[in-house]
Formats: sequence, structure tokens, C-alpha cells
Amino acid sequence: MAKGSKSVFFCQTCGYESAKWMGQCPGCGEWNTFVEEVVDAKKTAGSHRTKITVKPVKLSEVDMTSDSRMTTNIEELDRVLGGGIVPGSLTLVGGDPGIGKSTLLLQVCRNLSQNGKKVLYISGEESLNQIKLRALRIGEFNEKLKLLCETNLGVIREVIKREKPDTAVIDSIQTMYNEDISSAPGSVSQVRESTSVLMQIAKGMGISVFIVGHVTKDGNVAGPRVLEHMVDTVLYFEGERHATYRILRGVKNRFGSTNEIGVFEMHQSGLKEVKNPSEYMLEGKPKGASGSIVTCSMEGTRPILIEIQALVAPSNFGIPRRTTAGTDFNRVNLLMAVLEKRAHLNLSASDAYVNIAGGIKMNEPAIDLGILLAIVSSYRDIVIDDKVVAFGEVGLSGEVRAVNMADQRVREVKKLGFETVLLPAVSMRSIKEDSQIKFVPVRNISDAIRFIVS
Repeated sequence: MAKGSKSVFFCQTCGYESAKWMGQCPGCGEWNTFVEEVVDAKKTAGSHRTKITVKPVKLSEVDMTSDSRMTTNIEELDRVLGGGIVPGSLTLVGGDPGIGKSTLLLQVCRNLSQNGKKVLYISGEESLNQIKLRALRIGEFNEKLKLLCETNLGVIREVIKREKPDTAVIDSIQTMYNEDISSAPGSVSQVRESTSVLMQIAKGMGISVFIVGHVTKDGNVAGPRVLEHMVDTVLYFEGERHATYRILRGVKNRFGSTNEIGVFEMHQSGLKEVKNPSEYMLEGKPKGASGSIVTCSMEGTRPILIEIQALVAPSNFGIPRRTTAGTDFNRVNLLMAVLEKRAHLNLSASDAYVNIAGGIKMNEPAIDLGILLAIVSSYRDIVIDDKVVAFGEVGLSGEVRAVNMADQRVREVKKLGFETVLLPAVSMRSIKEDSQIKFVPVRNISDAIRFIVS
């Protein structure tokens, strides 16, 4: 070990620092997350005084004219960002390998450069030839976009100061290293310090910086949890690697809503926007099949119609199987318990499989009624009319509770040609009567089951 250095242990989950290895992290409670790193000994503080040259500013004196957003010409991305890119913002984009993070950001760079913005794309994983091969599939680029293959953060900082771009992309943060930190690239110290440097660049120079982050097997961004706290916006790219759809979800946004999602479809020429996700999710819906119903979920301000499928069959095992795809497993078990207790259905001897078609993940309580009716439809082998949509939260007493934005959900239902809506009776107060839609207000699950059985 070099003179003046010391060995410390960092938690890979939250960044907690300890002088010795511990089995459980005191900061986050996770087990076996400490890794050893060698860092330079810190200089003693207080050896010199810092001359203070800054002063506080009144709120009324803050100028907002320079914070106008830059649109990417990708409506789905602009929606998730809250209306566009804020100058000086630091955005983290995470997702599984091969999901399309680099492709999406290269498309953003192309659109910004065509709008006259100076863009710098910095890659620590690909060569210039690899980036160009991917760029040729996307389309034509102009001279406003410049590429740099570098991992040394000191060099990157000097290039950014010299070029003064409007937007910079770092692909990825795990490949960057700071010479002042002795640990290897991708370590907790390197990721944290590199992000700190990039944050100073973004805020100090007013440059919008996008950071690509790798994810762990649990789906979280690799590195310390403090990484997500440091950035302004965190976007997760979701979806099966071998499927065509992709979902961009904002889990943190200091400049907009955190409930918005953007839906994309992967093509040979890059990612294409899906401007009507409801229609896309309902493609291929079977006709005349039991165990299938359409429900409506809200993602931010956007209503999305999805198909819920259920298959209930007699079990050949002592303990029946319960499997879910796209929704919460425990929530489905809860709803089945409500059916057994309140509707007197004997489901304890049956296997149950619940799936949200299209592979999308939804956990909003408003889809409870749809899940419940799909299970009843499959159990009794009853076909639900293809023009019926059901939404509402189901309580433990079997009551159907109100959901928010009921009027927006009904408008989406009408737009796609559905004719009947099962909804909570208490939500009828916020609904405008429509001669083209038949409303079926239900107060409990017995009312809903009676409708599909009759």
C-alpha cells in the first residue's frame, strides 16, 4: 500500500464508509455489501482559511429566462422529462444491457444537433467506429454532434470546458475514472466522485448532462444509492430484451412528475414512439375467450388500457400454484382471498395464473376489479363481452372503492370504441354522462360478478 493511503470499506448499496468489514451495513441494513478500497488519506482540515466570495441571492432576483427547456422532438421522452431538457440538469438513465439506452440517447443527440444545439457524445465502452455503425442505422447527423472516446474524467472535463456543448452524454458512468481516486473504475468511490465532478460541470457551466448507468440483477442502478440522490432526474428503461416494446419510466424528477412513462418500439432504424399505447397493448386480444378483460390504469396523466388474462384450473398438487406476470403477486393472493370470503368461490383447490398482456408491469390499485373479474370469468368459464372495460380498487370487505381521474379513463375508453364501463359507484360524481357509453356503477364485487354472469 502506498504511503499516505489507507484501506477502507464501502457499502455497495448506500455508500456507507467503515474502517473495517461488517456483515450487515448500519446505513441500509443490507448484508454482505461491503467491499474494500484503497483511498488517499485526507488532509487535515483547518490548515488554511477559505476566502468567502459568494453571497446569498433574494428569491425575487433569480432569473428564470435562461432555464427554458430544450425539446428533443421525441414526445414520449419530453413527456417523461416534464416538457423537455432543463439546461444545467443532470439525468441518469438506467436499464438492462441491450435494452436501448445508448440508441435512445444517440437519437436525442441527433435531434438536438439538428435543432442547432452543440452536442458532445462521450463513450467509454465503444469505439468511434462502433458508434458510427449505430448512428448510420438511425439517420443523418450534422456537424453539431461531436464524439469522444475517453474514460479519464480529467481529460473529459477539459474537453467539455473547451467545446462548451449545450448537452453532453456520458456512456457509461461505470467506465469513468478520476485520477484523484486510487480505486478501480466502477467502484463505489469512483462512481460517486465521478458523478460529483459531472454535477459540478452541469451546474457550473449550464450544460445538460446525461449519464448512462448499468443496473444490477435486481434492476437497480449499480453503485451507491447516493448516486440517485445526486442527480436531478432518474429514468429507467424497462422491457424484455427480446421483445419489441420499451418503457421509459421516470422514478425521480426535480422538474416534473415522477409518474409519467414513455412507450417505444424497437426497430432496425432505432426506437420509434408509440403514441397510443392503449391500442398497442390490446393488439391480438382474443375474442370469445374466458378469463380475459380490459382495464384502465393511469400512468401519470396518461390513461392506458391493458388486457388482464387469468387462468384458473383444478390443481393436481396438495398446495395450488399461484403465478403472476406484470402485477404484484401478493395483491393477486389478496384479491383471491376476498373472492373466497365475500363471493364464496372455492379457489383453494385451483391453480391460478394472472398475466398482464404485452409484458407491461402495472401495480395501480385501480386494476383490482379487472383482475378479480378475470379470475371469476376463468373459474366459471364465462366469456366477458369484448366491449366491456372495468376499473376500480377492491377493499378487503369486497367493496369497490373510488379511483382518481375517472373522467380521463372514460374518455380513453370511448376513444378506443368500448361501449360499457364497470366503475365504482362513488366515481360517478366526476363522470359526465355520455350517450355512447353505458355506465355500470358497482358498490361491491357481488354487483360486478352479477353483471358478467347475467
